[in-house]
Amino acid sequence: MKLGVVMEGGASRTVFSCGVTDCFLEEGIMPDYFVGVSAGIAYGVSYLSGQIGRNREIFEKYMPDKRYMGLKYLFDRHMKSYYNIPFVFGEVPNKLVPFNFDAFRAYQGEAEAVVTNIRTGKAEYLPVDRNDTDFKTIVASCALPVLFQPVKIGKRYYLDGGVADSVPYRHALEKGCDKLIVILTRERNYIKTTERSIKMAAKLYKHYPNLVESLENRAASYNQCMKELYQAEKEGKVFIIAPKSTLRVGRTESSPKKLLELYDEGYYQAKESMHALDLYLNDYK
Repeated sequence: MKLGVVMEGGASRTVFSCGVTDCFLEEGIMPDYFVGVSAGIAYGVSYLSGQIGRNREIFEKYMPDKRYMGLKYLFDRHMKSYYNIPFVFGEVPNKLVPFNFDAFRAYQGEAEAVVTNIRTGKAEYLPVDRNDTDFKTIVASCALPVLFQPVKIGKRYYLDGGVADSVPYRHALEKGCDKLIVILTRERNYIKTTERSIKMAAKLYKHYPNLVESLENRAASYNQCMKELYQAEKEGKVFIIAPKSTLRVGRTESSPKKLLELYDEGYYQAKESMHALDLYLNDYK
C-alpha cells in the first residue's frame, strides 16, 4: 500500500492542519508520499521530519512577532513581501526553532510542493530539496500574488501553488497512492468566491495572460475540485479531514489564542477520526 497525504494551504488557517499532523505523529502515521500547497508544505515538512510541536511553537512565539509579517515589509522596496522572508524562512528555521534537516533527509518518502508557473498559469509539482536551508521551493509555493514577489527557480518564475491547484489530490492519485488522506483548511460547506484582490492582481500581472486567466478562474476551479473530491470520498478513494469551523481565523491572523484554538480543533478532529481512518487504511469489513 502506498499512503499519500495532501495538505491544502490557507496561510494562518493551516494551523488546523498542524494539529492534525501532530496527532498523526503521535499515532505513528507517516505517508509514503506528501504534497503540500503554500503553508501546507511550509508546515508539512515539520511533520515529515517528525518534529511534533514545532509548528505550534512557531505560531505561538513568532507569528505575533512584528518581525514575522506586516505591511511595512510589503512596502519595503528591498522586500516587497507581506511576510518577512529572511526572518520566516531564515532565522526561524535555522536559529530560533531549528528545523531538523537530518530527520527530513532520513524521511524515506517523497515530498513535493505545488507552485504556479507565472508564464503558463499551470501547476507544477517540485520536489522539496532536503538540503536547502533557504527553503526556496517552499517560499515559491507560499508566494501569494500581490503579497509576494515571484520566486525564480532555475530559469522559471513561480507564485503560490494554490492559484492553479489548491488541493492536489488528483496529482497524488496519479503518483500511485492507493490510500490518500486530504487535510483541508476550509469547512466542508465552504464555497469559494472571486476575491476583490483579483482585479489588482490582474493588473499587476497583465503581461502574464495565462496566469491572469488562472487567477480569474480560481474560484470556479476550486469549487469544481471540491465537488469531485467529495465524490471521491463517497467512493472510498480518499479520506478527508476538514475543520468544522475555522473559528474566524483569517489568512494573516497572528493572535496566539485564536491560532491555538484552531490548532486544537485540528488535533481533536484527527483524534476523533482515528477509528474511521483505521477502517479506511485497513479495509476492514
